Amino acid sequence: MRDIRVVLIGGTSHTGKSTTAQVLAERLGFSHAGTDHLARHPGRPWRTPDREVPPHVAEHYGTLAPDELIASVLAHYERLWPRIRETVAEHAAGGGPGLVLEGSALWPARVAELDVPGTGAVWLTADEGVLRERVYAESGRADATPRERHLIDVFLDRTLRFQSLMRAEVDRSGLTALPVGGSMDPGGTADAVLAAVTAQVRAGRAGRGAAPR
Repeated sequence: MRDIRVVLIGGTSHTGKSTTAQVLAERLGFSHAGTDHLARHPGRPWRTPDREVPPHVAEHYGTLAPDELIASVLAHYERLWPRIRETVAEHAAGGGPGLVLEGSALWPARVAELDVPGTGAVWLTADEGVLRERVYAESGRADATPRERHLIDVFLDRTLRFQSLMRAEVDRSGLTALPVGGSMDPGGTADAVLAAVTAQVRAGRAGRGAAPR
């Protein structure tokens, strides 16, 4: 693909999308953004030094069944898709810097429908052990209360379920998945993303002779 204007990086939580997008945007001289900032949805259910878990977030993860959690986030992403599509089209048209857009809301089946020149897409995936280690480390699960650990574990379960569904959609649509190991640094991941999108003939689809991973 020549004249890349938009790079889309999808994947479940904690696969390194945000850091990879920042590195790649700097290399390309593009701006970068995350779909999480386009509209609110219950985020990560653990405390940070400057933030307690909001009651509605605790209720979301504490009361909904696994299938309900998945249905909720997928419905949120479906509502968000028109804004994502407009953002991609706007940056692909030129007149300013290109864009690296990352986020779980880049649902494969929707991206597969895009026919926007200069747009590439990949979905980062990680082994269950890598995702568990990252979620546990960031959330401070080892020092959490039993109630806090329960919410963290529910979040992790949703993360793994989401990746399984997402990967099935990637494979079904013939799109490009990029496995990232626990030892892969952001620079290496950015290199792999760039190599993948430059081999594509349209968003997420590899050219002849370059099969999707």
